[in-house]
Amino acid sequence: MTRTVQTKTTEPSTTQLSTTEASTTQAGEAHASAAHANPAETVLVLAGGLSHERDVSLRSGRRVSQALRSRGLEVVESDVDSALLPRLEELPGAVVFPVLHGEAGEDGSLREVLALLGVPFVGSIGSACRVAFDKSVANRVVAEAGLTTPDQIALPHEIFRELGAQTLVRALGEQLGFPMMVKPSRGGSALGCSKVSRPDQLPSAMVGAYAYGAVAVVERFIEGTEVTVAVVDRGMGPEALPIVEIRPDSGVYDYTARYTAGATRFLCPAELPAEVADRCAALGLKIHEVLGLRDLSRTDMIVNSDGEPVFLEVNVAPGMTETSAVPLAIEAAGWSLGKMCADLVRVAAARSSVAAVSAIP
Repeated sequence: MTRTVQTKTTEPSTTQLSTTEASTTQAGEAHASAAHANPAETVLVLAGGLSHERDVSLRSGRRVSQALRSRGLEVVESDVDSALLPRLEELPGAVVFPVLHGEAGEDGSLREVLALLGVPFVGSIGSACRVAFDKSVANRVVAEAGLTTPDQIALPHEIFRELGAQTLVRALGEQLGFPMMVKPSRGGSALGCSKVSRPDQLPSAMVGAYAYGAVAVVERFIEGTEVTVAVVDRGMGPEALPIVEIRPDSGVYDYTARYTAGATRFLCPAELPAEVADRCAALGLKIHEVLGLRDLSRTDMIVNSDGEPVFLEVNVAPGMTETSAVPLAIEAAGWSLGKMCADLVRVAAARSSVAAVSAIP
C-alpha cells in the first residue's frame, strides 16, 4: 500500500509562513545568508543511540545527512558510542546536529555534555529538553502558562503495583472517564501508547506503558482533528510552518501509523478554517517560547469540536524520515530540507562564535 500525501495549494493563514509571498521569502533567504556569513565547514550528524527509537533515529539521520550534503557541507555520521568524544576532538569547530530520539537524545543529557565540552549543536539546551521530554512535567508547565491541555494523571509503576490496579482503575475512570489515553511519561514515537475505551483494558495498557518507562501518564481522550506544528528559527526568530493534519487509517496515530508507508494520510496545509489554523500556529509558537526551546520543535495537538487546539506533547528532535511530518511542512513552506538544516547549522555556528568572543576577557 502506497503512502498518500495531499498537498494543497490554498494560501496558508497569516500566522503561518506563506508560500505565496515570494518576495518576503526571498528577502528572508537573503537575510539568513547575510546573518550566516561564516558557515560551518563540517557537521557531525548524531543518530542511532540505544533507545527503543534507534531505527527511526538512524533513518532520520541518513536523511538529514543527505540533505546537508546537498547544500555542499561536509558531513560525518556518528552513533553515540565510545568513539564519539575522540571523534569530536578530531573535528574542531564542527557543529553537531543531533537526530537522536528517545532517552539520552531528547532528555537533555547528551546536549549538556556537548555544552560542557564547548561543542556547538543544533537544537534546544539540556534543561529545556528535560522539561519538554517528560510529558507529565511539560503538561503542567504548559497548563500553568494558561494554555489548554488534557486532564492528566501521572502514576509511577511502584504506586500502581503496590496500591492495587483494581482501585486505581476505578478511580481513574471516575475522574477522567472513558475513553482515555495511556502513554509512557518519557518517550516518543507513540511507543507504549494505548487508547483505552473500557475499564478492563486499562491494566494491560498500563503494563504496556511501563514497558517503556517507570512512569505512565493517563489522559482524558480528546476527540477532534490531530495536527502538528513545526517551529523553526533560522536566525530571524521562530516561525510556524504550515500545519500538517494527520489522518491515521486506524484512528490512532501510534507507532505503526507513524512509520508504515500508507498507514496514515497527511494533509499539508491542514484542512482547517483560517482562524483555527491561526490558533494552532500561535499555540506551536507559544509552546516553543514557554518551554524555552530553540532552533526546531514540533508540537502535537488536537483541535477539539470548539475549534480550540489542545496541547498533547512537544518534540525537540522531530523525526525526519520519509513518513515524518516536519519534512512535509518544510516542503509546503517552499523550502528544501537541505536549506533548512544548513541554516540551522549556521545559526548554531554563529551562536558558538558569539559565545567565544563574549568569553574573551
